[in-house]
Amino acid sequence: MDWNHYRFRSRWPLPAPPAAVFAALERAEDYPRWWPQVRTVSRLDDTTGVVTIRSVLPLEMTFTARAARRDPAAGVLEATLTGDIEGWARWTVTARGTGTLVRYDQAVVVAKPLLRRLAVPGRPFFRVNHRLMMRAGRRGLLGHLAAV
Repeated sequence: MDWNHYRFRSRWPLPAPPAAVFAALERAEDYPRWWPQVRTVSRLDDTTGVVTIRSVLPLEMTFTARAARRDPAAGVLEATLTGDIEGWARWTVTARGTGTLVRYDQAVVVAKPLLRRLAVPGRPFFRVNHRLMMRAGRRGLLGHLAAV
């Protein structure tokens, strides 16, 4: 087992139309306004940005996200990630009843040296840290969608 490899999946049921959810998720530069753990997003060009995140643990991660797929008809936003984490992340937005189901999938390898050294003892804490970050992201997006 590679202790530095992670696969995550989160599901967010939201009481908003898929088009509105997709529009919010494709504007990554706005994430810091509604997602507290996304500290900064700095656009480099139309498809690339540098993202800094920090959840409950006092560990900051910075990575470059480059759009790999943007398909509004399929409800898919996908990016490749390089930096403190290497891999990919994907949002999939689908209609569910009168609202939306958002699925977030991510497969990454941790590249940040400190986190690699803490791989074995830190793994359960890193997984909980991610879960808490995703929970806060859903809450933040709910508030953001209600305000628009």
